[in-house]
Amino acid sequence: MKLIVLDRDGVINHDSDAYIKSKEEWVPIEGSLEAIARLNHGGYTVVVASNQSGLARGYFDIEALAAMHKKMDDMLTKIGGRVDAIFYCPHAPADACDCRKPKPGMLLDIGQRFNVSLKDVVFIGDSVTDIKAASNARAQAVLVRTGKGVRAEKILQAESNVSVPVYDDLAAAVTAILK
Repeated sequence: MKLIVLDRDGVINHDSDAYIKSKEEWVPIEGSLEAIARLNHGGYTVVVASNQSGLARGYFDIEALAAMHKKMDDMLTKIGGRVDAIFYCPHAPADACDCRKPKPGMLLDIGQRFNVSLKDVVFIGDSVTDIKAASNARAQAVLVRTGKGVRAEKILQAESNVSVPVYDDLAAAVTAILK
């Protein structure tokens, strides 16, 4: 099985420091949905792994989150794409759970559910937290410059021991992966 894991906010859809709280606020980044469809057509199982602390903070409820994901699924279906599973952490940072990135719990759960070794799995994210989660789970990290990616790239460059492939956006990362 070829499995790829994507962060959501900042990778698939535009992010906001005020959180994405409704399906109306959930707006895909240009080319991201087409990139997911290209992964599907390339034989990849696509999974989303996303911290969603807005739930714990009371910014939105589970129905609003489900509506955002339905919007994404509906838009993907129209172009022949799909996300095979969505994993999310509903906890606040203070909850000290094992699933909140940068901890590896969510990615380890994905590996177990799909019965794959994470060393063969690419995780595409836009934040230092995503890159550290991939490293902590022993997955292959890829950074995109959308969302928080430009800031993350500068931080990672300052940490000389961290080197990951960097692409302008999900579409560019997928093009490289599918080569």
